[in-house]
Amino acid sequence: MSDLGDWTSFGRIDADGTVYVKTSSGERAVGSWQAGSTEEGLAHFARKYADLVVEVDLIAARLNSESADVEQAASQLRKLREGLDTAAVVGDVEGLATRLDGLSKHAEDKLGEFKAAKETERAEAVAAKEALVAEAEDLASRDSHWKASGQRFSEMIEEWKAIHGVDRKTDQKLWRRFSAARDTFTRHRGAYFSQLDAERKVIGSKKEELIARAEALSTSTDWGPTADALKGLMAEWKEAGRLAPDAEQKAWKRFRAAQDVFFNARSEVFSARDAELEANQAAKEELLKQAEALDIEADPKAAQNAFRELQAGWHDIGTVPRKNQAKLQRRLRNVEDKLRDALDTAWRKVPVEENPLLLQMRQQVAEAEEKLARAKADGNAGRIKKAEADLASKKQFLQLAEGSK
Repeated sequence: MSDLGDWTSFGRIDADGTVYVKTSSGERAVGSWQAGSTEEGLAHFARKYADLVVEVDLIAARLNSESADVEQAASQLRKLREGLDTAAVVGDVEGLATRLDGLSKHAEDKLGEFKAAKETERAEAVAAKEALVAEAEDLASRDSHWKASGQRFSEMIEEWKAIHGVDRKTDQKLWRRFSAARDTFTRHRGAYFSQLDAERKVIGSKKEELIARAEALSTSTDWGPTADALKGLMAEWKEAGRLAPDAEQKAWKRFRAAQDVFFNARSEVFSARDAELEANQAAKEELLKQAEALDIEADPKAAQNAFRELQAGWHDIGTVPRKNQAKLQRRLRNVEDKLRDALDTAWRKVPVEENPLLLQMRQQVAEAEEKLARAKADGNAGRIKKAEADLASKKQFLQLAEGSK
């Protein structure tokens, strides 16, 4: 009901001007009207009721908003409900009472949710600060990463300021622990850097010595031993420790400059050698092309003679880059193997009676037999034994050669 006429039906004014509101339990006097007609009087008190309805509507709307002050809304609803039984209004006070009771119940529920949320928020805030305290105490117990840890302490302070909802007593207790951890870290860091300064003086002296030794070696032309010596200095440099960043960089530049003088000079010499080796490689590759182009199958003997000439040139050329030596040697051996196979095949095709190798081996057997006969004639046991062994060896080779034919 929103029309005043509807609200006025809940009231009446008697002859003496007393205004009553009707309820299920009877009538209740709410005021007196002497200024006008009965209709005007009822309308006046109905408007007061309408004002109450509007006020309740506003509270209900605020209560349902996200940013509602639930405690304030609950308090206003209680006051309205408590005053409704004596309110000087004409209207459906029982219906409004029922609505107020429902809204109060809703407000109490929301207030419970709000308090639970606040408690959860407080617990989360306490947990967040306890986590910062635990991290601070952990950092304070370490003896390294001073820069990163110091930066982290600064970040944690800002994070601490951003955490709200912790009660004052708990916050102060946690802050004392956090502050104590930060103070411990600060003392340890100060002690560390004091010790570090003393150590860096020793390191600085050691590195000055290494720089002087490197500079003394920088003009050496004894390439291998000097390179090894400089590598040894590099190992000592790494083991010596580090100076402050700026000082370390300056010392390193001097140390590296001395090494660069030597290695640049060596590089120039080695570059010239590399150019010579590459030229040798090109020459050997040209000889390989000629060797691989030999017509071995057509005339193995002629190919053998040509190959020997190429081999002589090969050895005269000199060395090539190490990474290519094996590859070139394999190509040369491939030609050599093909030539050997071709000569062996050609040799096997020669008749036994014409084979020069067999003829030579038979001649050697005959000479060995004659030598044995002379030894026996002289009666020299040592010469006889030696001659017999020599003859047996030559006969064995002859038999193998004849068997292979």
